[in-house]
Amino acid sequence: MTDPANGDGRRIDTREAARLLGVKPATVYAYVSRGQLTSRREAVGRGSTFDAAEVEALARRSRREAAAAPAGDLSVRTSLTLIEGDRYYFRGVDAVELASRHSCEEVAEWLWTGTLTPGTRFGAPPQALAAARQAVAALPEHSGPVDRLRVAVAAAAVVDPLRFDLAEEAVLGSARALVPTLAAALPAADPARLADAPDEGPLARQLWPRLTRREPDEQALRALDLAMALLVDHDLAASTLAVRVAASARAHPYAAVSAGLGALEGPLHGAAGRLAHRMLAEVLERGGAAPVVADHLRAGRRVPGLGHRLYRGEDPRATALFARLEGLPQAAAALAAAREVAAVTARQGGLFANVDLALAVLTLSCGMEPEAGETVFAVARTAGWIAHALEEYQERPLRMRPSGHYQGPRPPQPLP
Repeated sequence: MTDPANGDGRRIDTREAARLLGVKPATVYAYVSRGQLTSRREAVGRGSTFDAAEVEALARRSRREAAAAPAGDLSVRTSLTLIEGDRYYFRGVDAVELASRHSCEEVAEWLWTGTLTPGTRFGAPPQALAAARQAVAALPEHSGPVDRLRVAVAAAAVVDPLRFDLAEEAVLGSARALVPTLAAALPAADPARLADAPDEGPLARQLWPRLTRREPDEQALRALDLAMALLVDHDLAASTLAVRVAASARAHPYAAVSAGLGALEGPLHGAAGRLAHRMLAEVLERGGAAPVVADHLRAGRRVPGLGHRLYRGEDPRATALFARLEGLPQAAAALAAAREVAAVTARQGGLFANVDLALAVLTLSCGMEPEAGETVFAVARTAGWIAHALEEYQERPLRMRPSGHYQGPRPPQPLP
């Protein structure tokens, strides 16, 4: 249709815009919310209309992006996290300030929906929780945290009949159930006190007895909650990219989270917190950071907990968590050890502390096992993974399909 009030500018309805773009009508409005398209509300009964030229330009741009050969780093459009100027932002809001003032659950809701809902709490459905606990209990005792979380996700998925519904509200329902299910499905650190491990309430309080035998105090719980809120998302880490690839293939949210956990199992992504915990324990045992740092360097190993390729200075997540831990009396020794490690390496132009070092201070000072940092990271990051899956479900399916650069012998070759 032609809009007389707009000169020669042709306006089209949502159905026609969706056809030109090769997407669902709901995705057209996702483009509007991201500022890639502008819409205008017409008279009653006509709904919204779009400038045809603008839609066609976006369609051409999308086709060029799809056809372009991969070059350099993979770039993915996202409205979730921006890392810029040694800070990071969730939907344009300073992530450290947001996490410092709001719970992990509230930060997750902000990332998922763009709406801040004070007092948000997540609850694990009884059937999903029972299935996840049964699956986790069947694993050998030496199973790691990611092993347990992977089987918990698979068990929770099987009992969710709506898991294949990728509409936003359905995915959000699964997300609000899955995150607390993962926390509550883990075994208690002290089996004799299993009854004291809550299945409801704040997520940090649910997770605490699965991480340590110690009684929680409010300052420690606030530190754990802050750590989780800070870790919810951090742009396209390897695990997050794996999630988006799975979501691009329209895998359901549980399967997408499983893809993230699979990448997290790699030693270059998920193991840093464990290594930093053990290093700090050794610093405290040996009475100083210098010999421990020297041993790492002599062996050709990186000093864990230091450096981040996205920040020139100290990781802002580490800065925030260190500041919160200063109010925790039992963290004083581990905090001093962490700062000594950073100071020793800084004398040689070394690297600054990252969030793994701060998380190691938390786990060590609260009597947690070295693997606890992985658990905290994985449970918190599940919320961010689902946010990325939600975004990816609005994109063209299977868009993450790079072409291989074949380097083998040219055909035809004789049969072996």
